[in-house]
Amino acid sequence: MIPVAEAQARVLQGILRLEAESVALEACHGRVLAEALAARVTHPPADVSAMDGYAVRHADRQRFRIIGESAAGAGFHLPCGEGEAVRIFTGAPVPPAADSIILQENVIREGDEILLRPGTACVPGKHIRRAGHDFRAGEVLLPAGARLTAREVALAAAMNHSVLPCVRRPRIAILATGDELVSPGSVPGPDQIVSSSPAGLGAEIVAWGGTVVQLGIAADRAEDIRGRLQRADAPDLFVTIGGASVGDHDLVQAALAPELKVDFWKIAMRPGKPLISGTYRGVPLLGLPGNPVSAFVCALLFIKPLIHRFTGAADEPLRLVAAALGTDIGPNDQRQDYCRARVEMFEDGRLRATPLPVQDSGMLRFLAASQGLIVRPPHDPARARGEDVGVLLLGDPIFSPKSAIK
Repeated sequence: MIPVAEAQARVLQGILRLEAESVALEACHGRVLAEALAARVTHPPADVSAMDGYAVRHADRQRFRIIGESAAGAGFHLPCGEGEAVRIFTGAPVPPAADSIILQENVIREGDEILLRPGTACVPGKHIRRAGHDFRAGEVLLPAGARLTAREVALAAAMNHSVLPCVRRPRIAILATGDELVSPGSVPGPDQIVSSSPAGLGAEIVAWGGTVVQLGIAADRAEDIRGRLQRADAPDLFVTIGGASVGDHDLVQAALAPELKVDFWKIAMRPGKPLISGTYRGVPLLGLPGNPVSAFVCALLFIKPLIHRFTGAADEPLRLVAAALGTDIGPNDQRQDYCRARVEMFEDGRLRATPLPVQDSGMLRFLAASQGLIVRPPHDPARARGEDVGVLLLGDPIFSPKSAIK
């Protein structure tokens, strides 16, 4: 068995970023930028008002004569002289020579004149957003490798981009194996169970930035396993589920020989020890264990970083956060352990992680009920309640209305 960190490094070795493609702005959410993006326009393009009110030229006076109106998209472009005012609205261009905005609630309007209320003064620059206040044309605002959320998409739109250069999403072909499996919605026969891992892994892969090609369920026959993989349309990664261990019905390695080149097979981790890593017909292949929790943990630790490497994403795919243990735990053995845990967040921002009562790798109910995985290194000593441990978050922690961890 090899350590988890070594296995992760070997899986990623030689993986290069995929090519770029042009993607319409409205389809860019969650995509990764292939190159840095510079603004094509200056924003705002001119000095504009930040408030509704009156644009004036600074002067020590209380009364101004209104000479026009400036609205967003319909500015007033004549100079504003001393003692003159232009009715102005939020986002409207500031007229030439005007240098201050007086809020509408700070004046009394009398026909075509305004009178400043007591205590109101003209302050140069007040309530004016200068041209380029947000950004200027040519300024690089989004770096290569940025993952585009709704915020970055809005910024790219403001920068006047309608199509963005994004890294192609990796195509990941998933094949489940086993005579005992039937598809969800089917009626299981005697000795059969419903296959859950392809649906769960497919959903995670899409969330992580990949695309999924489902190859179905292969029977425990070498020709079926081989044939389904060979019919896959140009995947960037093969993922098999099941058949990776040492039983008489664990056929993946034998079925794909001699075209399967195995780099390593067993990892010192729990759950998920019997993971196959190699290449099949020159395409990277990961053979995940059949137990659904093992398959999920292996996907998190190996497929998610692979997708990040394929897409050139700059964010961190696997980041441990510190949390206080919610209960005492005994010593760990020689394998790195990933314990499903309930993770709570307290009002002071601190986290508490409590291992769920059953860690059986075949039980999905406890995986679904967990918000994180407590990561225990090999030979980790016994830990007492309240000690800090590293946690891989799987979702948002549960908010607990308490002020401290006791």
